[in-house]
Amino acid sequence: MVLIMKAMVLRKPDSIENSPLELEDIPIKRPLSEDEVLLKLKTCGVCHTDLHIVEGELDPLPKLPIVPGHEIVAVVDELGENVKNFKKGDRVGVAWLYSTDQTCKYCVRGQENLCPHAKFTGFSENGGFAEFVTAPSDYIYLLPESFDDIKAAPLMCAGVIGYRSLRLSEVKPGETLGLFGFGASAHIVIQIANHWDCEVFVFTRSKEHQEHAKELDAAWVGTSKDIPPKKIDRAISFAPSGPLVLDILQQLDRGGTLAINAIYLSDIPPISWDLLWHERKIVSVANVTRQDAIEFLKIAQEIEIKTETVPYSLENANQALSDLKYSRFNGAAVLKIS
Repeated sequence: MVLIMKAMVLRKPDSIENSPLELEDIPIKRPLSEDEVLLKLKTCGVCHTDLHIVEGELDPLPKLPIVPGHEIVAVVDELGENVKNFKKGDRVGVAWLYSTDQTCKYCVRGQENLCPHAKFTGFSENGGFAEFVTAPSDYIYLLPESFDDIKAAPLMCAGVIGYRSLRLSEVKPGETLGLFGFGASAHIVIQIANHWDCEVFVFTRSKEHQEHAKELDAAWVGTSKDIPPKKIDRAISFAPSGPLVLDILQQLDRGGTLAINAIYLSDIPPISWDLLWHERKIVSVANVTRQDAIEFLKIAQEIEIKTETVPYSLENANQALSDLKYSRFNGAAVLKIS
């Protein structure tokens, strides 16, 4: 018997103003393979990557039609016969990394985020803008009980990729960290950085986001054109703007590192040598590993990270993405599914 679920389906990328996601009845993926789990969705966060997918900025998409969404909170509904690490009813999270080949040189050396055969949730395989999702059991995570279903959703991408960005920025306790853009990921990163006794400067054009950063104990707030009290040791950019890189390098101290957390970025203009000299570095942040998720979820529980969320119904996913695009809220949008 074919079981049906409701999902927001993208059949053709288009501007979010044209509401390209459509609520449809589609089959639930069956039967399960030996190592898969069927998950019943509770919530799914809404990410900038979802917006890039929907608007066609990540072209070509590996699969159409596609159900976006990769910040998934769900309960285990059914298990493949080889699944031993979860049981029915477990509350779990699913992140961007859906699967890897586990055999290539990148996977072997602990860089599965670079696996050339990697699949990604809501991009290569149907994701969480739906009532059910199927996932490999080795790529899902038990969630801390201290986070409710809505508050947990942003942890699965904004939190995990933010944590990886912190690591790649090479920030050390007590250093000065600059955050450029202040959305869902940055509002989690600042809490970890403050816990590490870093001095955090936040650069954002939005007055609402500046106030939000102050509420989360930013030491200084301004725009990328403003001059902070001193140079920053490390920086993370969350904005898909290439020209912003030049502004950041002007604020970055000698020996500093800029980590660019963007799956899509407009072209970076020519960089004059004086902005890179003195051993400044630029590194891209590409995807996440399972170890990133494991380490971050432990930290999130230990320091009691607070996520600010705005709930939407499943059928209002287009509106959530539109509000995200135009920065109409602080924190993260989350779809309530069941």
